[in-house]
Amino acid sequence: MTYSNETMTETPTADDPKMATVGDAARLLRGAGLRPTRQRLALARLLFADGDRHVTAERLHEEAVASQVPVSLATVYNTLHQFTEAGLLRAVAVEGAKTYFDTNTSNHFHFFCENSADLLDIDTNAICIEGLPEAPDGKMISRVDVLVRLVDKDS
Repeated sequence: MTYSNETMTETPTADDPKMATVGDAARLLRGAGLRPTRQRLALARLLFADGDRHVTAERLHEEAVASQVPVSLATVYNTLHQFTEAGLLRAVAVEGAKTYFDTNTSNHFHFFCENSADLLDIDTNAICIEGLPEAPDGKMISRVDVLVRLVDKDS
């Protein structure tokens, strides 16, 4: 079996993920089956305002505090997981307890820079995976995760 990004189904996303207004954020949340609470709206605008990005819960919490959004770290975690379950985000596990949330929910792969802890997208045409096993009876492969770890050359 050969896997390429074009053969897997993609999670549906909003037509335009940019959140220019609260109304845009509300439409995105309602379209995903989520009630647009004040905190969800504020976090959605922070997440989706500038296109695709990778963020940790801690980083999003820092951005919320800097933007004077009154939200606890626990609420940020809960909201990120709700957004992920609704298909608005993709969770990328990097290390044991370290999870990044990706606003690009398409099937794609990542570089992880160990020195800076940055997560970067890999060009979708740069990797072709061959030889995947057949899924067990009654199952199908939903996606393949590839994480390529990088270190600085002078490390």
